[in-house]
Amino acid sequence: MRAVDVRDLRKVFQAKRKRPGLAGSLRALWRPDYTAVTAVDGISFRLERGEAVGFVGPNGAGKSTTIKMLTGILHPTSGESHVLGLVPWRDRSRLAYRIASVFGQRSQLWYHLPPADSFNLLARIYELDQRAYRERLHRLVELFQIDRYLHIPVRRLSLGERMRCEIAGALLHRPEVIFLDEPTIGLDVVARQQIRALLRALNQEEGVTLLLTSHDAGDIEQVCRRVIVINHGSLVFDDTVAALKRAFLRRKVIDLKLAEATTPTMPAIPGVTAVAAEPFRLRLEVDADAQPIEQVIARLVAHCPVVDLTVEEPPLEEVIAAIYAATGREGEGARG
Repeated sequence: MRAVDVRDLRKVFQAKRKRPGLAGSLRALWRPDYTAVTAVDGISFRLERGEAVGFVGPNGAGKSTTIKMLTGILHPTSGESHVLGLVPWRDRSRLAYRIASVFGQRSQLWYHLPPADSFNLLARIYELDQRAYRERLHRLVELFQIDRYLHIPVRRLSLGERMRCEIAGALLHRPEVIFLDEPTIGLDVVARQQIRALLRALNQEEGVTLLLTSHDAGDIEQVCRRVIVINHGSLVFDDTVAALKRAFLRRKVIDLKLAEATTPTMPAIPGVTAVAAEPFRLRLEVDADAQPIEQVIARLVAHCPVVDLTVEEPPLEEVIAAIYAATGREGEGARG
């Protein structure tokens, strides 16, 4: 049984249409006009158990609407969806015991209470056995390193500390699938890295299926192996993160650290451009379509006194922008 199975899922909202002028506004009070707004337009995808998948797209692409349908909050206009074999909007109560969701801009922890009190309440909501709950809480406190935050009111925690407690709380009932909507939004660099490491550990050690939405390319690159790109309610790409980069943006950057404090002369290589040349360092941009990256590295190592070398992938934001340009959808208006 797959973790998530979505087939031709569609959601259309009826939105009130504004009428110009005061008279139009008054008429709209009595006889409002409605227009159909398609938020999700017949998407299909599957998630196997234990996958970590990024679900990305611009604001208004339909990501949140899709997640609300997968968690049973919204009913679709048409199409089918199964999460752990259950229909979310029909079996929402049963499904709630087997999934979890974390929203970076909304909290399930009580603002004026310490996390320990919220955890105790969540254990009762999910009807957890007290012994099993204590063992699970001990494991999560150890994994997320939140022991010193347990008895501090949530309002006094930093955003990074709160998010660690949020994710720990979502995992108390051992969910099989977890939906994460912008879990690192507003966090500093250190806190983001900590959350990403915890999500990787969660996926690898417990086999929890992750569906992660984020506008931070680092979240997707460091946590997910696969990415689904959605734009204006339609699915435009579904493959591995590596395949996404290979297919849509072939530019790479090679950074060389050199043994000699002299500005090097770069060998003439088709498709290779010097970005920076200075003592002890040479930075090059490579068009991988014009020249295989392995051949470029071999020629550089033979020509320059290299002591260290790194190959940088293009930022995921650039890759996604290239997808929109390739599909001709970058100029459309946002929806849902």
